[in-house]
Amino acid sequence: MEFKDYYQVLGVVKTATAEEIKKAYRKLARKFHPDVSKEPDAELRMQEINEAKAVLSDSEKRLAYDQLAQQYHSGQNFQPPPDWDAGFEYSGRGFEEADLGEFSDFFASLFGQGAQQRGGRGGYQMRGDDRHAKVIIDLEDAYLGATRSITLHGPQIDAQGHVSSKEHTLNVRIPKGVKAGQHIRLSGQGGPGIGGGPAGDLFLEIYFTPNPRYRIEGRDIHQTVPVTPWEAALGAHIETPTPSGVVKVKVPAGSQTGRRLRLKGRGIPGPEPGDLYVGLEVVLPPADTDKARALYETMARELAFNPRQRKGG
Repeated sequence: MEFKDYYQVLGVVKTATAEEIKKAYRKLARKFHPDVSKEPDAELRMQEINEAKAVLSDSEKRLAYDQLAQQYHSGQNFQPPPDWDAGFEYSGRGFEEADLGEFSDFFASLFGQGAQQRGGRGGYQMRGDDRHAKVIIDLEDAYLGATRSITLHGPQIDAQGHVSSKEHTLNVRIPKGVKAGQHIRLSGQGGPGIGGGPAGDLFLEIYFTPNPRYRIEGRDIHQTVPVTPWEAALGAHIETPTPSGVVKVKVPAGSQTGRRLRLKGRGIPGPEPGDLYVGLEVVLPPADTDKARALYETMARELAFNPRQRKGG
C-alpha cells in the first residue's frame, strides 16, 4: 500500500485554508467529474479527489493526517504505525453526501472505523456531538486502577481558516479491570450543545503500552520466563515479575522449553478474571571459562543423553 499525499492530489499547499481547499476541490471536480470529463482516468481521479477532500475538509482528520504525513512522502510504501492516531479527538460525524463512495485501502486503514454517519436531531436544542479518542495506558493500571493525566489533541481554526492543534488535559480515572478495546465514558466532556442543549460525551478507547514482557489476549496475560537447566531438570520455586507484582512459581521437575504454567485468576481483574500463563524457556550458561567447559565435558561423559535419539532420529 502506498502513502497518499492528499495535498498533492488537490494541488494545494499544506497551509491551505478551508476555503482554499474547497475552491481547489470544485475546480478539479469540474475537470474530472465522470459526467462531464473526457479524461480517460476521470472516474479514478474523481475518487482520489473526493477522498482527499473528505480528509482535508474535516479539521479533525486533517490534524491527525498532518502529523502522520510528516514522516512519509507520496508513493512511499506504507503501513499505519500502531496507534498512530492515539490522543486525537474525533466527533464521529459522517462525510458529506458528495464524499460518500469508494475510498482506497489507504483511507480505510486510517479512518475506516471512524466513518460512521451520525443521525440528526430536530428542534432548536441539540445535544452536542459525542467525541472519541484512543488513549494508551500501562498494563499495570488495569490491574490496580489509577488516575492519569491524559492530553488530547483537537483542531482549532483561526480567523484566516488555518487549522492548528489545540491541546487539553484531563484527569481520568482508569477503573481496575479495564481491558483493551473497552471504552471509558466521560459524561459531558464531548462537543458543546446547541441552543442550550446538553454537551455530548467523550469516549476513551483503551489500548495498552506495548511491553516486550507480556502478550495480552482479552483478560489473559502471557509471558516467557527464563530458567536454568538445573531448575528445569530438578524442579524449583522461582520468583518472576508480573503486572500485579512479583510472584513465586513452581517449576515442575523435568520441564522443557515451551512448557506453559497457568496461574489461575492472575490475569486482568474482572467479574471473571483472566489467567496468567508463564511459558518456560531453558537457558544454557555459556561455556566461556575452563571450569564451565569442564562441567559440560563431565555432563557429556556421565549423562548418556541424545535428544535426537529420543525423537527417533
